[in-house]
Amino acid sequence: MKANKDNVISLLKKHKLLLIVSLAYLILVLVAPDRAREAFSGSLYYLVEMLQVLPIIFLLTIVIEALVPKELIVKGLGEKSGIWGYALALLLGSISAGPVYAAFPLTKMLHKKGASIANVVVILSAWAVIKIPMLANEAKFLGVNFMILRWILTVISIFLMAFLMGKIIRPSDLPIEPENTAVVINPNTCIGCEVCLDSTADLIAMIDHKAMLTRQPIGPIEIDSLRQSSEKCPVHAIHLPEIPSHRVPKIDMPDQTIETS
Repeated sequence: MKANKDNVISLLKKHKLLLIVSLAYLILVLVAPDRAREAFSGSLYYLVEMLQVLPIIFLLTIVIEALVPKELIVKGLGEKSGIWGYALALLLGSISAGPVYAAFPLTKMLHKKGASIANVVVILSAWAVIKIPMLANEAKFLGVNFMILRWILTVISIFLMAFLMGKIIRPSDLPIEPENTAVVINPNTCIGCEVCLDSTADLIAMIDHKAMLTRQPIGPIEIDSLRQSSEKCPVHAIHLPEIPSHRVPKIDMPDQTIETS
């Protein structure tokens, strides 16, 4: 009985926002039915829009995650990408299409694969306020000079905000969990100390001064060696799934280690 009660409480906490919105609609229906109809009509409009946009964004996210190497994202949008990373992030946000909420799953995936927080901020901000179609309409209705000056001031503000957020917000502050079935090394957290190479040199390689997993561990010995590296890591950049090493079967597979010069 207590377990069922705990499950109900956990479910309510998990969906508390949906519960609050539903209660607000119920109160509005009782107090002001006309307002409730208007609110429901607006909500339905945005729901239809989301159903049209989000499946495409999720598909694009899956394609990028599967086909774009992590090393490429780290190099182009990572912590050490510098001003060129800002420029690339600005371009990606500016050529985007769709409402800004469509950018959240895409930028979450980019951050998971190595994009810095600062560049995530640039993409989101550019997506929201300086998309190319928006600029074209702005020039048409308010004039080219207005559009150019606003674009310049907005870009300066975006870069400043991105720089500050990159300094204040840590990767660990974001709700991005490591996958349950795979070992993950967070490139944003990694400081390139090479401590992890002491016991797992055949599983981890240094690329652009960041530890990168060359393949997933096979068998209990490799799981244990990665667990030791995870415990030694001074910034806890190596995340292991909650699977006891004695339950991982030994599988013979060809060596997939990245060859580094």
